[in-house]
Amino acid sequence: MLSTDCLFLSQGGKLSIALEMDDVLDSASSELLSVSLQDSVDFVSLNLQYHCGNEIDFYKKMSEFQSVWKDKDILVFSLKVLDCASVEEHPFIPVAAIATAINKEEARMIGCDINEFLDYLPHVLSETNTLQEKPDAVLAPRSSYQTVWEMFAQQSESERDSFLQDVFPSGFLWGVSTGAFNIEGAWAEDGKGESIWDQFGHGGHVQMNQTADVACDSYYKTSYDIYLLRGLHPQLYKFSVSWSRIFPAGSNKTISSKGVDYYNRLIDRLVDSNIEPMVTLFHWDLPQALQALGGWQNESTIDAFVSYADFCFSTFGDRVKLWVTFHEPWVISYAGYGTGEHPPGITDPGAASYKVAHTILKAHAKVWHLYNDKYRSQQLGKVGLVLNSDWAEPKTPGSSEDVRASERYLQFMLGWFAHPIFVNGDYPDVLKAQIQEVNQQCSTTVAQLPVFTEEEKSLVKGTADFFGLSHYTSRLVSAGTNGMCTAGYESIGNFSLHVDPSWPQAASSWVHVVPWGLRRLLKFVSQEYTGSKIPIYIAGNGVPTGDTGDLLNDTLRVDYFRRYIDEALKAVKLDAVDVRSYTARSLLDGFEGPAGYSLKFGLHHVNFEDSNRPRTPKASAYFYSRVIEKNGFPSQALSRSAPVVFDRPVPAKLPSLPASEVPSKAKVVWQKFSSQTAFERDMYFYGTFPEDFTWGVSSSAYQIEGGWDADGKGPSIWDTFTHVPGNVNNNENGDIACDSYHKVEEDIYMLRALGVKNYRFSLSWPRIFPTGRNNSINSHGVAYYNSLIDGLIANNITPIVTLYHWDLPQALQDIGGWESTELIDLFDSFAAFCFQTFGDRVKFWITINEPNIIAQLSYGEGLFPPNVKEPGSAPYRVAHILLKAHARVYHTYDAKYRASQGGIIALCPFISWGEPKTPSDPRDIEAADRYLQFLVGWFTHPIFKNGDYPEVMKWKVGNRSELQNLPSSRLPVFTAEEREYIRGTADVFCFNTYSTKIVSHSTTRLTPFSYEYDQEVSVTVDSSWPSSALPDHRPVAWGLRRVLNWIKEEYGNPPIYIIENGVGKKATSDVDDNARIFYHKTYIDEALKAYKVDGVNLKGYNAWSLMDNFEWVDGYGPRFGLHQIDFDNPNRPRTPKRSAVFYAEIIRNNGIPLPKEDEFLYGEFPENFLWSVATAAYQIEGGWRADGKGLSIWDKYAHTPLRIGKDATGDVACDSYHRIEEDVEMLKSLKVSHYRFSISWSRVLPDGTTRYINEKGLNYYERLIDALLAANIVPQVTLYHWDLPQALQDVGGWENETVVQRFKEYAEVLFQRLGDKVKFWITLNEPYNTAYLGYGTGTAAPGVSVRPGRAPYVVGHNLIKAHAEAWHLYNETFRARQGGLISITINSDWAEPRNPHSQEDVEAARRLMQFFLGWFAHPIFKNGDYNEVMKRRIRERSLAQGLSKSRLPEFTESEKQRIKGTYDYFGLNHYTTVLTYNQNYPKGVMSYDSDRGVATVTDRSWLGSGSLWLKVTPFGFRKILRWIKEEYNNPPIYVTENGVSERGAFEFNDTWRMHYYRTYINEALKAVMLDGVDLRGYTAWSLMDNLEWAAGYEEKFGLYHVNFSDPALPRRPKASAKYYSQIINCNGFPDPATGPHPCLEEEPEVSPTDPTPGAADSVSFLGLDLTSQGAEIALYVLFALSIVGALSLALFAYKYGKLSKRSHKQAHMELSSKL
Repeated sequence: MLSTDCLFLSQGGKLSIALEMDDVLDSASSELLSVSLQDSVDFVSLNLQYHCGNEIDFYKKMSEFQSVWKDKDILVFSLKVLDCASVEEHPFIPVAAIATAINKEEARMIGCDINEFLDYLPHVLSETNTLQEKPDAVLAPRSSYQTVWEMFAQQSESERDSFLQDVFPSGFLWGVSTGAFNIEGAWAEDGKGESIWDQFGHGGHVQMNQTADVACDSYYKTSYDIYLLRGLHPQLYKFSVSWSRIFPAGSNKTISSKGVDYYNRLIDRLVDSNIEPMVTLFHWDLPQALQALGGWQNESTIDAFVSYADFCFSTFGDRVKLWVTFHEPWVISYAGYGTGEHPPGITDPGAASYKVAHTILKAHAKVWHLYNDKYRSQQLGKVGLVLNSDWAEPKTPGSSEDVRASERYLQFMLGWFAHPIFVNGDYPDVLKAQIQEVNQQCSTTVAQLPVFTEEEKSLVKGTADFFGLSHYTSRLVSAGTNGMCTAGYESIGNFSLHVDPSWPQAASSWVHVVPWGLRRLLKFVSQEYTGSKIPIYIAGNGVPTGDTGDLLNDTLRVDYFRRYIDEALKAVKLDAVDVRSYTARSLLDGFEGPAGYSLKFGLHHVNFEDSNRPRTPKASAYFYSRVIEKNGFPSQALSRSAPVVFDRPVPAKLPSLPASEVPSKAKVVWQKFSSQTAFERDMYFYGTFPEDFTWGVSSSAYQIEGGWDADGKGPSIWDTFTHVPGNVNNNENGDIACDSYHKVEEDIYMLRALGVKNYRFSLSWPRIFPTGRNNSINSHGVAYYNSLIDGLIANNITPIVTLYHWDLPQALQDIGGWESTELIDLFDSFAAFCFQTFGDRVKFWITINEPNIIAQLSYGEGLFPPNVKEPGSAPYRVAHILLKAHARVYHTYDAKYRASQGGIIALCPFISWGEPKTPSDPRDIEAADRYLQFLVGWFTHPIFKNGDYPEVMKWKVGNRSELQNLPSSRLPVFTAEEREYIRGTADVFCFNTYSTKIVSHSTTRLTPFSYEYDQEVSVTVDSSWPSSALPDHRPVAWGLRRVLNWIKEEYGNPPIYIIENGVGKKATSDVDDNARIFYHKTYIDEALKAYKVDGVNLKGYNAWSLMDNFEWVDGYGPRFGLHQIDFDNPNRPRTPKRSAVFYAEIIRNNGIPLPKEDEFLYGEFPENFLWSVATAAYQIEGGWRADGKGLSIWDKYAHTPLRIGKDATGDVACDSYHRIEEDVEMLKSLKVSHYRFSISWSRVLPDGTTRYINEKGLNYYERLIDALLAANIVPQVTLYHWDLPQALQDVGGWENETVVQRFKEYAEVLFQRLGDKVKFWITLNEPYNTAYLGYGTGTAAPGVSVRPGRAPYVVGHNLIKAHAEAWHLYNETFRARQGGLISITINSDWAEPRNPHSQEDVEAARRLMQFFLGWFAHPIFKNGDYNEVMKRRIRERSLAQGLSKSRLPEFTESEKQRIKGTYDYFGLNHYTTVLTYNQNYPKGVMSYDSDRGVATVTDRSWLGSGSLWLKVTPFGFRKILRWIKEEYNNPPIYVTENGVSERGAFEFNDTWRMHYYRTYINEALKAVMLDGVDLRGYTAWSLMDNLEWAAGYEEKFGLYHVNFSDPALPRRPKASAKYYSQIINCNGFPDPATGPHPCLEEEPEVSPTDPTPGAADSVSFLGLDLTSQGAEIALYVLFALSIVGALSLALFAYKYGKLSKRSHKQAHMELSSKL
């Protein structure tokens, strides 16, 4: 009933209305009343009645009442308690309940009359007294635990387990979590210090001796983890920072910058993806260095933690707003120091455990205050901690002992940490009293609970901005039975733990599934600690599954999350608990402590057996992403959202164009591009696409959907075809395919993770119209596409929808298929239905996919269904109908739907570029044009031009038909009306493209009649192009740029969309698919050039395909997907490949921006920087028998058949032996300060010994040195550049230890005779090549290859000793007098991991560097001995091969001392970079390569050269210089060789070489200016073209050209000589902005015999004539304009390469698979 007493108080009084809150007042009437009286009363008076045992109802009523009167003050003028006598409950329960209900923040209580309530108390108390045994406990206030327990104790099971359909409050945060040591791996990478978990794993304490060394490899896989997070789309990602990754020794004395970079990158990517980082400072992984000092038992750890936290706040706090100090400190104290099952493995539950907790609480408080005082005001973040707790339920509900034991359990677990922080700065009374009691009852001190001082209490109290709770399971608790005097968690607490046998157990014995415990625990936390002041974040909840059974379809986890999240929802909705966030554990399966990898908590499965650590979403990931999307469990399906308005401009009608000429005007494309050099064509271009560019992925219905007969779908021609054995590879079919029909959620997850702006898919006509006609509509099919389209729109992904992608309803094939004109109407009615049904949301339609393929393959060759083999006529007939059907649908859209829907519509042909075989032959140009007109113009000429077929097609087919004695052409004719109807029926130009063909003119047969023969062309491919899964799909990226330009020229530059582009690989597992990355990297770059440089109107790019799928007649063989599908698993799990992560990055960057580190740096080298150029004796001198010279091993090798390309020899070479003056003149014009050359050992000592010195030979060098000094050029002399006297080889060469002494004697002769004038000595050039190529593979002299597992190491051993002896000789005997420098030159490539996101590939790169450069550098520049990597690998393999010791020889201690430090500088020869990955060889193989265990490839986007092994990779130069600085303690470095080769006819304008020197020298400048490398000099290889070792004279490195076919051997500078001399002149690259610079001289003179086409102020670059300035803007690579101005770009052809002078010049030995 409603009683309203009105009180009126005059003058300043207030008016109220009195209400009685009981069952009568329903919310509707209450609301009505409040609305009518809201403004006319000042406060509300309330008569309250509380019925015992009915709290829930009371809370609900109060809550409703308060929400109705939310802005009014409330006076409780009467408070009655009813029905309490019968209930066995404590008298204070009603008080607590009422107080809780009315004390909520939103209630504005101004007073309460408690007279009636006081009357009730004595009556109840007298009753309770008789029930209590212990009178002392009677008046204790009701504890929160009892309140909460009793609140729920009466629930029936069905009430308790009922499912609440509702959603969380808006703004609720959904998260997912990980911990550093669980996932990062990289345990010792980049300077990370050891943590206690590292030591624990390495100590063998984990199941199966597993370790977290690699774990999920997340340290290298930030982009993979972000990819998964984007798919899942939580608002929050909780991760932890590894203390020892940032402070390796735990203190800020050493900071690992790379560790900091890792977290910065992760945080930036999260913020970029709109995911809030929640960062845990301490998740169990204490630096081992601090543990050694006592860890958390040592108070000093507090200060260390504070300084670590300070660093994190200051470094990351600008972006991180949620901080967790400690994650689950109970686990640290209990398992780390109590039971010892976690590191540090201390078993001391009575003392250490409590001491550690005490320390942690103080550390937490100090960090909170640090943030509060120093950072909060600017950063505005929150700091809290995460406490874990089970729920404790009394084992025997009626037993007060068990109730008290349960409460004790909670206070020991949760209160231990929560009470000091959230209540009063001290431990809970229950805990203190219990420990006191234990110690009193036992003779010894069982437990030592430290005491907080008053100051510490105030320090600790209130130090959390939120209460982080992690919860997994519940326990039944009974009073302890084991006696209390043994130190143990349960005995000290005097409780024992049980589980209900009906509770399902997870994979771990400690987790049982008890969802309702979470609701009770939340209520307890709210009641005891947080009230309405502090929000609760559920920061850890999840369930472990085992490593057996179905790892992906984790129904247990799905059910767990569903029920636990729902209990959290009840706490929020029914119990008014302030929960703001829920975080699921864990993003990934990871390393789970002592259980290793056997327990899986992840939403994503990680395959730990695979070094790529592929990550695959489980069923739970999809489930959780749905919960996040819906913010809980909404009761009704949400109605379809209003369609998003796309800002896709509807293009103006395209202009009508005249018919194409023969050949068409687009032949300018061939004229412009076909003459490009490889350098121009392949130069990588950097830039981005316009803002509105659309990135997408594509698929098609039959290839992915499956569900071939599900829910009433009709059969398609592909269903019929694939069900006939023999039609498809392995008799595979699309019955299930990727099962996308049942996996909308999973497909959208992938699209969201990729970040695409559009998704192109096709509608299955028989899924929508099972018989193909609109009298049979399948609502299930329509619903499938609606849910897909709605899901895309909800995620801001534009649907691009293809109406017909080859899967014609079988029912329509039965009436003739596309050969029947009836299909024109039927297709139109299908399209109209689709426009009407989906067009409110679909704004981009494609009518027919690849109509040219349908006509040719389905009706000509009969390869595809319906398998009509009539190549001469059916393709033309079908194309005729397809064009009319397309036009009809276009007009239907135009007339009925465009105005209201505003979309665009087009068709989508297939195009391969046609490159003329001989671009200079007009017949081949015409053939290429004809090829394209027949392939594409067939459909696009009628639509985009004049409504009719291309002239050349009509002409060819017409003429050939006449020659075939046919009455009329086989090509049908359009009427004038039809032409008008077809013309202009496309709004944009869409096409699919994969590859390129080489086309030439051919006279073809007249019979049989065929569309192919009608073209009169011959089509081939270049066998050097990379292969793929389909023989006619070879990757040829540059073809794409040409196709785009052709479309621009041919069709008036319409808006263009690339709808499919991708590459297939034949591999069931290719998650590390670098070939696909190379494909997209190069193809997208060519598209970028077309857009940026050529002005092509390109609007979008779609990769084919979203996932591996059914590839038509090839079945599941070729894999095109960015995601891998396991077709053997019925769930069809979808795993992102590396290409997906790569493509997502391209989309994020909107193209390929120039990396910051690749930007050109202007600046100059240090003042006394040395500029040099190099040669070597055997390569240039000739005079092989002149003046008493002895034979060298290269003389013999070159005179052995089949050793050197084209049987070349060094007998004459450049004849430098007779041309000192010419050589010096070249050096003078180069302006070099130094000249590096080598001395031929056998020219000076013919038999290698000092028995006879050949004075004439020695005199040659004396004269050369004198001429150099006279020209002010400093000689740099190499003692040994590979040409060992043959006489020494005859006694074993470098394998014979006596060679060490021989070399020392040879050196002594030179020091004595030449040392007065030579001040720069190099002992050995590239010992690696002598050892590995000369004695391992045999591809260099002396050609020994029979002991590849021993000889190279023996030779290397002797080379190192020989060098050391020569160095000591100089140091001790000659240095004082001669004052020169002496050292060694070591060659090395730089190694990058093939997959930079894989620790295994990173390790392979490191191993390659140690086996290559480190083999010789480590002994000399470090410690006199080989590096550990080589020693360990070779020893392990040797022992596994049954040998008693390593095949790598050992140095004695005295030898180590003798070798160590034998250098004055580091001489480096460097040319290129390789990509490395791990390669496991069979155990028995003995060779350097198998010991190294690394295979290499090169990136297809890198420019090539004249040598197969040499790719242009300037970035590697800076990296190797920095690596030498860091690895060998910053020695002075002289680069003693660097350069690039070409093949083929001489080209004066060697722009590629100028580009090489410009970019490489600039990277060297960065190493000096930015990295602090002590680089003292640079040497170009080579002064002139010469004998390139086993490659003969085919590969030319010279700055000067030598014409070897002219006996006079004339030398002539190339353009690069002038360019290099200018760099020398400027000592680097002066900034043009501060110019003009006198050192930039006039343009080089171009000799009149070689006129350079093109005006002096234009540059031909990337196929364009640009102004100099334009070229500078068009490409980041800018040549010094004064030089480039007059140069046209050169012809640069290369086909193959044998051994050239640098490292691994034999591709076959390097296992480099050419990709």
